[in-house]
Amino acid sequence: MTLTELRYIVTLAQEQHFGRAAERCHVSQPTLSVGVKKLESELGVLIFERSKNAVRLTPVGEGIVAQAQKVLEQAQMVKELAQAGKNQLAAPLRVGAIYTIGPYLFPRLVPSLHQEAPEMPLYIEENFTHVLRDKLRNGELDAIIIALPFQDADILTKALYEEPFYVLMPADHAWTKKQTIPSELLNSKSLLLLGEGHCFRDQVLEACPTVMQEADLNKYTTVEANSLETIRHMVASGLGVSVLPQSAVKSHHYAPGVLAVRPLADPAPTRTVAIAWRASFPRPKAIDMLANAIENCTQSLASEILS
Repeated sequence: MTLTELRYIVTLAQEQHFGRAAERCHVSQPTLSVGVKKLESELGVLIFERSKNAVRLTPVGEGIVAQAQKVLEQAQMVKELAQAGKNQLAAPLRVGAIYTIGPYLFPRLVPSLHQEAPEMPLYIEENFTHVLRDKLRNGELDAIIIALPFQDADILTKALYEEPFYVLMPADHAWTKKQTIPSELLNSKSLLLLGEGHCFRDQVLEACPTVMQEADLNKYTTVEANSLETIRHMVASGLGVSVLPQSAVKSHHYAPGVLAVRPLADPAPTRTVAIAWRASFPRPKAIDMLANAIENCTQSLASEILS
C-alpha cells in the first residue's frame, strides 16, 4: 500500500470517473486502474463497484476512502511541518475566496502580500462558500475568505472587517437626488440580484424587507446574474438597480456620468468578511501575514471610497 494508491482511490471517489481521476492525478487511465486494482487485491475487498456508466463506492469502500483521505492529510502535514520548520513564509499558500470578494480583493492583496512575503506565492481560487468549505476541509486549500456566519468542525475563523452595502443605479436615476437610499424602496421589480448559491444574494434579500414580504418568495426578480460585474453592466444599460458590497463600488471601467452609487440608509446593512483555516494547519505565521495584508488592503480601499 502506497500513498500514491491512496491518492488514486480518493480522487476516483471524488470524480466517480476513471478518466477524470487519472487526469487529476497526472497519470494515464490504465495506470490509475491498475493501481486501484492492486490496492483492492492487497486489501482483499472491492473498494469500487464498476459499471459501463458509473463508478461507485462500495459500503466498505466508503470507510476505506475516508481513512485514506485522513492518511493523505497527515502525510501532507509531515511535509508542511518540515517546511514550516525552515520558514513558514517560504512556500505557496493556497487561498480561496467567494465570488463577491475575490475579484475586488486580490488585485490589491497580491502585490501587497508579494512585497511582504516574496517567497510565499498564492495559489488562488474563487468559488461558492460550500465548495470552498469542502476544499478547505479536504486540504485542497489552506485558507478561505468568506462572509460570516461560517462554522465547521476543526476550522478556525477570524473576522477581518465589516463591509457596508451600497445601492448601484444609472447616473440619471431619480434616486441620485437622495443622499441615502431607504432599503424599503428596493423591490422585486427593480432589484437585480446574483443567482442562487451566492451568499451575498441572501444577505441583500435580508436587507430588503419589501422584497422579502412579497407574496412569491421564489421570484425576487425577473433578472439574475452570475457575477456582480454582469449586474453592473445591466444597471448601466438602465435595466434596474442593484446592491454592491463596498469593495466593488469603484472597481469598474465606466466613464463618469454612467453609474451612481449611494449608501443605504441607517441602519445600514453590512457583511462581516472573515478568514477561515484548519486548526491543524502548521503555518500560523502565513495565516497571520495573510490576515494582516487583507485588513490593510481593505482599510486603504475604504479610505478611497470615503474620500
